[in-house]
Amino acid sequence: MSKMGLSGQESSDQTKVKKTDILKDFQLFFFSMSRLASFPWTFLEKDLQSNKSPEFISDILKQTCLHSLCRKFPPSVRYRRLFLSELIRREAAGCDPLDELYDALAEVVGTEDTTECYKSYLLPCGEAVSLLENVALISEGTTGLVTWEAALYLAEWALDHQQAFTGRTVLELGSGVGLTGITICRSCSPSRFVFSDCHPSVLQKLRANVQLNGLTEQMSPTVSVEELDWTTATEEQFKQIGADTVIAADVVYDPDIVGSLVKLLSQILRSSSSEVLPEVLICSTIRNPETYSSFKQQLGNAGISHHVITGPVGHVFPYNRLSSIEMIQLYR
Repeated sequence: MSKMGLSGQESSDQTKVKKTDILKDFQLFFFSMSRLASFPWTFLEKDLQSNKSPEFISDILKQTCLHSLCRKFPPSVRYRRLFLSELIRREAAGCDPLDELYDALAEVVGTEDTTECYKSYLLPCGEAVSLLENVALISEGTTGLVTWEAALYLAEWALDHQQAFTGRTVLELGSGVGLTGITICRSCSPSRFVFSDCHPSVLQKLRANVQLNGLTEQMSPTVSVEELDWTTATEEQFKQIGADTVIAADVVYDPDIVGSLVKLLSQILRSSSSEVLPEVLICSTIRNPETYSSFKQQLGNAGISHHVITGPVGHVFPYNRLSSIEMIQLYR
């Protein structure tokens, strides 16, 4: 084959690889209900301009709205409607109409919106963590019915540091809808995992999500969901759990509960029945520097030292990486 022929073949292969990566991005963003502006629309527009064919749009549809995961755990009706409208807008400018695109839109136009939806977060192994979440960020008097950035960051850190959880008993404080804990259970092989929260609606959704992802008390790891009120928890409770690792994500946001959290962490570090203290990891999105600074100061006042865990994490889930996220490990 001539050099020109080889060059053309390489270019074609690179385009195929690029298309495969772009399709994965569309799928990743769609199932986690990422902002539509974050999708790789530019690549689609260029493909339409050069090929004048709806083939790539058809491929996108198969990986999103027509995918079996969407049938089982669909993103919100409004989100699917907006996503399909964006596809149609670009298709209209670049190629012939694609019937299945309009069929998919007709299906969601006739569907009623609900207050709940599914978000699915794709793991590197190809499996998905699918969660029932609320559409609104704040509902039923709590922020615990949606997944927040620090939970995604901590899950990514866990995927990079699986040995921190393998064969261990893990307690998660403020588990919310369960993203971090379910990711750890599915990927890091803990021997036991205890999810916890205190809001009744959050606990109900958390239990549903744990079951939804095939985790039960009868399987390995042994999993339980427990009500844990930070103001009334006792050292005895923590001794019974016997956690080797304690994690929490996005629990430092309300100045009114920082004191209760610090008291709770002191109890956890005191309650260890072995000479080895549990590894305690707290991951926070710093929305209010004053509140976060107060948390660290109160830790110090309680005799708890900390160090900031630095270093990059693998980019697995789509979220706003401009957010200020910090992870610390606690010591006594």
